[in-house]
Amino acid sequence: MEVADNKPTELPIPNGWFAVAWSKDLIAGEVMRAKYFGEELVLFRTREGEVKALNAYCPHLGAHMGEGGRVVGETVRCPFHGWQYDGTGTCVAIPYSKKIPAKARVRTWDVCERNKMIFVWHHAQQEPPSWDVEVHPEFDDPDWTEPRYFELEVPVYVQDMHENACDPVHFYYVHKMAAVPEDTITYDESGRYMLAKSSMERETVMGTFNLELERHSWGIGLSAVRMCGIPDAGLLMFSSTSPVDTGNTVSRWVFTVSKNLVDLAGEEFIENMSAGVNQDMRIWENKIHRLNPVLCEEDKFLGEFRRWTRQFYSNPATTNGHGPAA
Repeated sequence: MEVADNKPTELPIPNGWFAVAWSKDLIAGEVMRAKYFGEELVLFRTREGEVKALNAYCPHLGAHMGEGGRVVGETVRCPFHGWQYDGTGTCVAIPYSKKIPAKARVRTWDVCERNKMIFVWHHAQQEPPSWDVEVHPEFDDPDWTEPRYFELEVPVYVQDMHENACDPVHFYYVHKMAAVPEDTITYDESGRYMLAKSSMERETVMGTFNLELERHSWGIGLSAVRMCGIPDAGLLMFSSTSPVDTGNTVSRWVFTVSKNLVDLAGEEFIENMSAGVNQDMRIWENKIHRLNPVLCEEDKFLGEFRRWTRQFYSNPATTNGHGPAA
């Protein structure tokens, strides 16, 4: 729904996997408070090392289990009266009562760990995961550098951040590239994965190469950027852009570089990627999301991206379908 100036009055949160924490920040026995998808969550890592995610408020008297809660074995214990909930959201122990009420349970969220991040599956109808998060083995490869981390929160709708990868024109105007990149976009058989490529000839300390920038996307939120073209060397950035709510987004980036390249170009790759985000910030912090943008003939990738995103919403026809793409 939109008002006359095309400013959206309500936006949906897409379905998919979204990072809610760094793996390194939640060790065994720890509890963490998190807010994503407009929901308050409690994350905890059991004594056996498994990460669980539950709705945060105890059904007993409403205490937030991420504030003062603690891990007991494979459960999280409410700080208010000690009720314990396992990874399925079921209350399994009340210290002062032998009988547990049948309604003593909270919603549980599907969780997975990949690429140094903890992901939660969000679906508007609470349907189970229909795809998985791709693993990038470089992050644990001894021939690649120790991962570097970058995180920021931006007051912008989650799709607007992810849309950048399919907007080659903005690289010229915002990031001051010498020319608008010539992009090609391909999809896998499922249609959920998208790959955008652009090529350029660059002079480097190792010689002149025809470099290719690959921008991978899985759903609305997960992406990887690779710089290819230098023999036996590589650079990789993986990111998750996660909706706190419909107006705020947290983006996490993890970087690694092959060790034979790190001293020659690795630091510059990380610095340039980080600097690019700062260039986008002024745009993101001061824009609205156009449900039905006015696109020109050369905005073909943006139009294609808008059509592609429809599959990640439960009701795209009435919420985020954006109408026919130009």
